[in-house]
Amino acid sequence: MSEQESQFILILFGGIFFAFFMSVFVVAIVVLHRQRQVQNQEKLKQLKVEYDKMLSDIEMEIQQDTLTHVGRELHDNIGQLLSLAKLNLNSSKPERQAEGKEFLNQIIQEVRNLSKSLNLDWVESITVDDFIQGQLGKIESTGYCKTSFHTDQSFNQLAKDKKLVLIRVIQECLNNAIKHAKPTELKILIFQNGSSRQIEIHDDGAGFDTSKASQGSGMYNIKKRMETIGGKLDIESKIGAGTLIRIQLPSTV
Repeated sequence: MSEQESQFILILFGGIFFAFFMSVFVVAIVVLHRQRQVQNQEKLKQLKVEYDKMLSDIEMEIQQDTLTHVGRELHDNIGQLLSLAKLNLNSSKPERQAEGKEFLNQIIQEVRNLSKSLNLDWVESITVDDFIQGQLGKIESTGYCKTSFHTDQSFNQLAKDKKLVLIRVIQECLNNAIKHAKPTELKILIFQNGSSRQIEIHDDGAGFDTSKASQGSGMYNIKKRMETIGGKLDIESKIGAGTLIRIQLPSTV
């Protein structure tokens, strides 16, 4: 066999080996890509399941809170109005009977309001600003502490599911402030911050050491809830200097 033939055979086998190697490499890349696609699809499915479960949990929590509120209203408010209406309607004096009828009209309106609160469709008809104003109004009406609210309405265009999550997160933050901080004033600010929208909840209460205090499962849960809608929640606090909770959500969400 001549030297040229040997070189040709060597080049031929080298080419065949290179082609085989490249084929194996391409197949391996395709297989790896498919595996990653499948893994990503599984992750997306899992995230979707977790998100749906979280929304279901939040709806149940709000409904439970609503039922508790309805129970109190039926017992303390409507029950009392019914008793007053009965007393006035049983009177022989026309002015007392007229007052009793007014009580009945008030009772009908209160029952209608309670009926609406049992249906979560109210989430679609209310803005985040309306919800916050309502919550702060309830807090201040009890005489617990002073409140203030300033907004540029950045959160008023929000899908129902994301609004539901945000409402529950705000509710939990306010509940925590009332329960643990014992503030004399609560402030909420809403504003645009670059490419994100921001809610700041300030209280002048007891505060805590963020480097030592265990935030517990409650704070972990509300942080995770914000993550599921593409947002985040940060806390700044010092003992004796109050607490600042910063909630951020991209403007595109």
